[in-house]
Amino acid sequence: MIGRFRFDDEVFCGTVKGERVVVERGLYCDTYTLDELEILPPVNPSKIVCVGLNYIEHARELDMELPGYPMIFLKPPSAVIGHGGDIIYPPGSRHVDFEAELAVVIRKRCRNVSAMRAGDVILGYSCFNDVTARDIQQEDGQWTRAKGFDTFAPFGPFVVKAGSVDISNAYIRSRVNGQLRQDSSINNMIFDIPALVEFISYIMTLEKGDVIATGTPAGVGQLYPGDTVEIEIEGVGTLENKVVKA
Repeated sequence: MIGRFRFDDEVFCGTVKGERVVVERGLYCDTYTLDELEILPPVNPSKIVCVGLNYIEHARELDMELPGYPMIFLKPPSAVIGHGGDIIYPPGSRHVDFEAELAVVIRKRCRNVSAMRAGDVILGYSCFNDVTARDIQQEDGQWTRAKGFDTFAPFGPFVVKAGSVDISNAYIRSRVNGQLRQDSSINNMIFDIPALVEFISYIMTLEKGDVIATGTPAGVGQLYPGDTVEIEIEGVGTLENKVVKA
C-alpha cells in the first residue's frame, strides 16, 4: 500500500507496511509509525470522475431508471479530504447522505484506452465516500452543487496496488456510528472497471493520480453532525471520517 503523509511541515509519500511507513530518500530510508503521521489523501487528483447509478439496487432505491451507459459527473479536487478528516455539514442543506464507493486511481496519463488494456493504466484502488446533499440534488435536477461542497470527497486511507489485490468479488460496506448500512459486492456493478475506464477515457484525457469513483450500492442514508462514517472494502481498507457542523 502507498500513501501520502505529513510530518511537521514536510509532506511525502511512503509505503505502508503494517503500522509502519517506509519513505525512500535516495540512498537510505526513513521509517515512521502511522500514529506519528497525519494521513493525507493518497494522491492529488486533477479531477474526480464519478459514476452514478452503477448498482441496480441503488437505482431502484432512488426510483430512477437503469442507465444504458455509464452516467458520469465530476467532483472538484477541492472536495477531497483524507482518512480522519472532517466532513463539514453545509448550512444550506437539510439532508446529507453517505455513499460507499470503490475508487480507481489512474497510474499514467492516458486517452482512448480499451477495456482490454485498462489494467495498464490503473495504479490501484482505495475507498471513497461520495457525500451528497440529497435535498439540493433534488432541487437542482443536476448534481454539481449537491456533490461539490468542500470535504464531500473523503478518499483513502491508502492506495492498494492493482497487482496485489483481486477486488472483482470484494465486499463493499458502510457503517455509521458502528451500525452496518451498506453491504454489497463489487461484482454487482452494472458497468465493470474496464468498461468504465474505456468509456471515460474516450471522452477525456485521464491524468496520473486521477480518480474514478465507481458508484454505490443500495443502502445509502442520512448523516448528521457528530456521526462517524466508515467505508470498508475487502482487501483495500477502511476510510473513516466524522461529520461536523460548518
